[in-house]
Amino acid sequence: MSDTPIFPASNRPVAMGVNGMVASAHPLASQSGLRMLMQGGNAFDAAVATAATLNVVEPYMSGVGGIGLALAYVAKENRVRALNFSGRAPQAAEPSRFTEDTKRTGILAPLVPGNVAGWLTLHEAYGLLERERLFEPAVGYAEGGFPITNLNSSMMAGSAHRLAKFHSASIILDGSGRSPKAGSRLKMPLLAESLKAIAKGGQETYYRGELASRIVKGNQDLGGLFTTDDLATYEAVWQDPISVDYRGFKVYTTPPNSSGFQILQTLKLLGNLGSGLSFQHPDTLHLFMESVKLCATDRIKYAGDPDHVQIPIEGLLSDGYAKTQLERIDRDRAAAVSGEHFARQVAAESLRPGSPEEFSGGMTTHFAAADRDGNVVSITQTLGGGFGSAVAMGDTGIFLNNMCYWFDLEEGSPNRIGPGKRVDFVVAPTQTFLDQKFYVSMGTPGSWGILQTTPQFLTNVLDFGMNVQEAIEAPRFRCFTARSVQMEERFPVHVRRSLADRGHDIAIVAPWSPSVGGAQGIRVDMDSGVFQGGADPRRDGFAIGF
Repeated sequence: MSDTPIFPASNRPVAMGVNGMVASAHPLASQSGLRMLMQGGNAFDAAVATAATLNVVEPYMSGVGGIGLALAYVAKENRVRALNFSGRAPQAAEPSRFTEDTKRTGILAPLVPGNVAGWLTLHEAYGLLERERLFEPAVGYAEGGFPITNLNSSMMAGSAHRLAKFHSASIILDGSGRSPKAGSRLKMPLLAESLKAIAKGGQETYYRGELASRIVKGNQDLGGLFTTDDLATYEAVWQDPISVDYRGFKVYTTPPNSSGFQILQTLKLLGNLGSGLSFQHPDTLHLFMESVKLCATDRIKYAGDPDHVQIPIEGLLSDGYAKTQLERIDRDRAAAVSGEHFARQVAAESLRPGSPEEFSGGMTTHFAAADRDGNVVSITQTLGGGFGSAVAMGDTGIFLNNMCYWFDLEEGSPNRIGPGKRVDFVVAPTQTFLDQKFYVSMGTPGSWGILQTTPQFLTNVLDFGMNVQEAIEAPRFRCFTARSVQMEERFPVHVRRSLADRGHDIAIVAPWSPSVGGAQGIRVDMDSGVFQGGADPRRDGFAIGF
């Protein structure tokens, strides 16, 4: 008999190719990226075309009014680079101006958008095709219309009550306030014109030119905080990624103000367990959940804008700290946590953060593109909530994000809102290498859950040898306040019972629940030149190669 473990078969076959691969949250967006590869473009060109098309075909998730982060493996330089385009709070964003409601919905909610700066900085540095060509698919779908999927219809209906508060609701809703039905066709001509302007004039138009003026005017007319200087001074910033070694692999993600260090810290704890992990074994899942809780507790204490707070990354990701943290885990009993984000009042029984200094010696989308030259671009970007702030600027058709919601208002939080600050940003694309060769790109949307679910599908690949489609489809969990944990129904009943016996408060969610993300992945065999792509059936995910 073979000792090879048996895993649940994926519902979809893994996508294959030998010239390139694109994986995103929508078939039309993935096809747009693939068009660029087939026309002689590279992964950077494909990423821009994919990103722009996602703005049209899932407009509630991301777009030119949003923010994001990228990891890029640049083959000719043999290095991984991080690009931060996560926006900044307007200079007038004093905490006293906000309430919990106004930082979630409406004209005070947006950060200065960073996506256009991010996409075009990637293209200017490494792209091959003309900029206007990259926007052609997105403009075509915005002008001519795109078919509404079941998920599109559901998400738009869920946001209708927020959209209806503002005049710009007519971009999505009909005269009776109804959202589009599945199988109908939606056109967005105002957005098409804005995309054309960006394609022609680039960052200059969006941040300092005619389109910038219309965005600022539309914002100020509604009582917003944007100024021309807020946009004119914004730029995407190249950064060095952070990484850990995990069982012979090297895993990279984006540095703060990204909270990706929680992913790496979780892997660090799991890597110090010794004998390895067993797929869906209660002991492994218990240790995984308890590790996630410890790392989330540290993230809540330390995460924020590194220009304003000290984040002890070296200590958080050290072997010594990982071993110390593992000693805090009760292998027979679940610990309680305060939740996923900052709270002034914390229950007495909740886990407290560790001391890593001693060891210092939603609505989001993820996509990736890889080309035959070895370049791989992995991007996670967002509007925040459904349609972001729920308001579009003037006649631009551009919905602005509501990422101010992810700031705290309470004094004492490292992530308190303030002028020009960058938010504690939970998005965290990953790239993994083996023997100094690119191995796999994986990432997901999912708010704070990103930081919990990413280690799960990563270990499915790195520990259990699954292909990217199998790894993405395998059931996931997500921990919340106290001992609460959501688990997809596909986890075996005996596993859930064993965890409940240890004190975990199990809540069963749908077998394919979007609450645990919507991952995409690309695996590249650099020796054979074969690409494998995986996309999440929890959303409209689609991977395609050629």
